[in-house]
Amino acid sequence: MTEQTEQYMCGEYEAPVVVERRDGPYGEVVLRRRGTVHEIIANGTFLMDTSDGRSERLLVDAALAALPPGREDPAVLIGGLGVGFSLARAAEEPRWGRITVVEREEAVIDWHRRDPLAAVSGQALADPRTEILRADLVAYLRTASAVHDALCLDIDNGPDWTVTEDNDGLYSPAGLRACHERLTPGGVLAVWSARPSAAFEDALRDAGFEGVKSEEITVARGVPDVVHLALRAA
Repeated sequence: MTEQTEQYMCGEYEAPVVVERRDGPYGEVVLRRRGTVHEIIANGTFLMDTSDGRSERLLVDAALAALPPGREDPAVLIGGLGVGFSLARAAEEPRWGRITVVEREEAVIDWHRRDPLAAVSGQALADPRTEILRADLVAYLRTASAVHDALCLDIDNGPDWTVTEDNDGLYSPAGLRACHERLTPGGVLAVWSARPSAAFEDALRDAGFEGVKSEEITVARGVPDVVHLALRAA
């Protein structure tokens, strides 16, 4: 459980105001506001909000740090636009080359192209390196031909807590093999999670990844957020 989810369940947040609610092919997605903080809720599950963003930034920073030295203009794919922290972090870093974002919810993309989430990602969307693709990430990874130096994936609360059943395919053996194939030799897979998962680390090794490890971000309450990292052999 994320810290924000626990606080919500304990009633520590003020009552939310619904900014917009949409029904789409993957279910309901809602943008809410609590004071100055915006939240994204998908199918009744809290995904993320604009209160912090440290672990979403770490997702991108850790992937860049894990790349082999001397790699010029590495291409990064960000799976899940969310509230925009990961994209904004990537655009702040001049070492990244092509920045591709895959987001399946048209509503989320719209909220970044206009207020209120444009305050987080507006400059990043205008960056000439940035491309936004509206697509299902699991399907994209299995069918696309493009390869990337880093995959930074954050579409669920973690491998053990998915937003929709379809997302289970990302963490399956076939899904992880697809991630492996979308990486250049020496490329990095980084997966955000709201809790550690030893089983997922084992699954990464079984899928042929090397150097599997996790980096943690301590939260005020509960288990730490985690970024799982794994490398495709050079």
